[in-house]
Amino acid sequence: MPKSSNPSANRAMGTVAMRWRESSLELLDQRLLPTEEHWITLEGAAGVAQCIRDMVVRGAPAIGISAAYGVALAARHAGGGDWQAEIKQAIRELAASRPTAVNLFWALQIMEREFHGCHSLEEAVKRLSAMAVRIHEDDLAANLAMADHALEFMAPETPFSVLTHCNTGALATGGYGTALGVIRRLHEEKLLKRVYADETRPWLQGSRLTAWELAREGIPVTLNADGAAAAILARGDVKWVVVGADRITANGDVANKIGTYSLAVLARHHKVGFMVVAPSSTVDMALASGQDIPIEEREGSEVRQVRGVAIAPEGVSVFNPVFDVTPASLIDAIVTEKGVVHNPNITGMRALFG
Repeated sequence: MPKSSNPSANRAMGTVAMRWRESSLELLDQRLLPTEEHWITLEGAAGVAQCIRDMVVRGAPAIGISAAYGVALAARHAGGGDWQAEIKQAIRELAASRPTAVNLFWALQIMEREFHGCHSLEEAVKRLSAMAVRIHEDDLAANLAMADHALEFMAPETPFSVLTHCNTGALATGGYGTALGVIRRLHEEKLLKRVYADETRPWLQGSRLTAWELAREGIPVTLNADGAAAAILARGDVKWVVVGADRITANGDVANKIGTYSLAVLARHHKVGFMVVAPSSTVDMALASGQDIPIEEREGSEVRQVRGVAIAPEGVSVFNPVFDVTPASLIDAIVTEKGVVHNPNITGMRALFG
């Protein structure tokens, strides 16, 4: 079991997305970054679910961890009457918060199994809190293991540049990062020349979050418009495109932030490696291919406006999917804490994940 009730305190990771306080959960409001660092204190599952829906917390691993803490809060603040019903309702509400990130449902299934073994509210409070902390700790450990596997697979001999999309760092995970964790490790080993960070429209996670994380840690980063990726890859300095994932299917197809698919096409054309880095909790072997993944679409105002300022005609029709699906045929490696699937297909996926 974890040594601390606050996993982010167990290893100095710099930026963290959440802080567990036993009777409350504090979430860094990522909508306000990089101009304001504001923490929201939550004491119930409903508030956690709302924060997930509203993008206060985002990134598949961080969503799953937050949801686990939400279940723990439901137990801690249950009325004491029909406490089982209150916890069940909390799990349902959290499950309805976002449809695509499978880590959310994975974490809730673990919490639900733990809940079914509880015979009193006191036991539920203790066991669910401990399990949520364990999920958080395990994600951090997985991030560190993935960085090790990725560097072993890349086998770099001299420093090189990478390009990444969206935000997959400490803000999106338990405290280190998936794709950005690999980039951190490259920097630690003095094997990183530069990170090119796509701005990532429409929520601008690349400019607001990734560039902020990297710059405050002294990691060399250049922010670029999404449309500049092809020109950057054409220069030949970038050796790998490294991204995260929100769901990976049995054949190796990957759902990730919108724009990932086009990056994979560009990488293949320019003979640049394309690596997906995600914990095994992101793998959904129950889905045969990317065609089976539910893709969340959000309201058009997110594209028509930036922080309330109109940048498009009012009422213009908008297509605003949050994710796209990259076919396995365009992916060179899927890296998890369990190992690496090279040139992923259903055989390689089954060999590692069953």
